[in-house]
Amino acid sequence: MTSVTLLLTGALTGLGLIVAIGAQNAFLLRQGLRRQRVGPLVLFCILADTLLIGLAVLGIGAVVATWPAFLTVARWGGGLFVIGYGVHAAWRALRPGETLEAGGPGAGAGDLRRALATMAALTLLNPHVYLDVTLLGTIANTHGPDGRWWFYAGVVVGSTLWFGALGFGSRRLAPVFARPRSWQVLDAVIAVVMVSIGVGLILSG
Repeated sequence: MTSVTLLLTGALTGLGLIVAIGAQNAFLLRQGLRRQRVGPLVLFCILADTLLIGLAVLGIGAVVATWPAFLTVARWGGGLFVIGYGVHAAWRALRPGETLEAGGPGAGAGDLRRALATMAALTLLNPHVYLDVTLLGTIANTHGPDGRWWFYAGVVVGSTLWFGALGFGSRRLAPVFARPRSWQVLDAVIAVVMVSIGVGLILSG
């Protein structure tokens, strides 16, 4: 394959794995709609993908895959955390007035820390993340010592495009979410998705 073909293949393969309604994407979507800490969260998602997939390409993913205890801890920890977040989203759905409180320029640094901590937990405590990056690392290495890095670059490009579009593009839906009812529906959907994902993680073992 040529370098351009490998870039495109990597981008499409990466998008195929990350473009899904998951805990990470749902949280970023909600933050994007509220225009709260979008830039740092988008950057975190991109950097996390870049680092984890890069390690997988180097072979670290194979080590993770051969240590079942890690996946077990991540499965339970991630599952319980995601369920807790889903319950919180359900509570917000019952109290729509609170969902319209935007952070704005005056929000404190603690809000940023909480947002990043939540995103980190949703990203790093999800065992599916490690399974996905291990798969990407395995596919990358099938393209040889040089080709694997072109494939990896394509995955990073795809990740950057997706998280940028999801975080910054979601604000175009802001007029729809000017009504409390819209936030109720969104939070209800997020609650169902999060709890389903959490239960699925725990039962997957």
